[in-house]
Amino acid sequence: MKIALIGYGKMGRMIEEIALSRGHEIVSIIDIGNQQDFDSTAFRSADVAIEFTAPQVAYDNYLRAFRHNVKVVSGSTGWLKEHGEDVKRLCTEGGQTLFWSSNFSLGVTVFHAVNRYLARIMNQFPSYSPTMEEVHHIHKLDHPSGTAITLAEELVSEVDRLEGWEFGQLTQPDGRTEGTTDIAADRLRIDSVRRDEVPGIHSITWDSEADQITLTHSAHNRRGFALGAVLAAEYTAQHTGLLTMDDLFRF
Repeated sequence: MKIALIGYGKMGRMIEEIALSRGHEIVSIIDIGNQQDFDSTAFRSADVAIEFTAPQVAYDNYLRAFRHNVKVVSGSTGWLKEHGEDVKRLCTEGGQTLFWSSNFSLGVTVFHAVNRYLARIMNQFPSYSPTMEEVHHIHKLDHPSGTAITLAEELVSEVDRLEGWEFGQLTQPDGRTEGTTDIAADRLRIDSVRRDEVPGIHSITWDSEADQITLTHSAHNRRGFALGAVLAAEYTAQHTGLLTMDDLFRF
C-alpha cells in the first residue's frame, strides 16, 4: 500500500516506522515547509494519506487530499463542530473517504465499548454521579482531549439524567488551576491535567455516598496509537465513505 503522511512530528515518524515494518511504502511526507506537495504526483499516487496535525489546519488538509481523490485517515480533533457536516456530506454524497478517530488505540476502542456498557447499567442507579479526568503531556494545547469528548458524548447519550458535558478544571504543569469544579448536576464534568510527558490517561468515575467505581485507560506510549492508525489505513484502502473505529473493530 502507498501511504502519504500529513504531519511529521513524533506521531508521524512512529507511523512511518510501523508502516514500513508492515511492508507499506511511504510515497510522500508533507509538513509545514512543503505544503505545495499536496499537488505533487507522489501525493496523488497514495492509496491513503494519514493525517496527524493541528485542529486549525486539519479540515483544509482533508480538502486538499480530497481534490486528488486521496483517502484520508485522521486523528486530528477540534474541527468537528465547525466542519463536521461538510465533511460528512463530502463522504456520503461527494464520493470521498475519511477514517476519523479521536484515538486509534485498540485499548481505547475497548475502553469506549466498556464505557457505553457501564453507562447503560448506571442509568438505572441515579445515586451515582459521573465525572471524568484526562491527563496528557505538557505539549498538548487543547483541552479537554478529543478522546475525553468522545467518551463524554457516549456516556451522556446513555444516561437519561445528563443533559450534556461541560469543561471543569484545568491543572497546569506548574500546579496552577483554571476553571471550576462547580458544575450543574445534569452535566458531566471533564477535568484536564497537563503533566510531564504523559501519553494519555482517561478516567471515568461514578461516585455515590456508599462507594465509587472508576474506569481508567492509561497509555504506556504512543506506539499503540500509531499502530492503530496504520491498521485503519489498511482498512480504509479497501473501503469508502465516513469510517470510524467501530467499522474497523466490531465489539
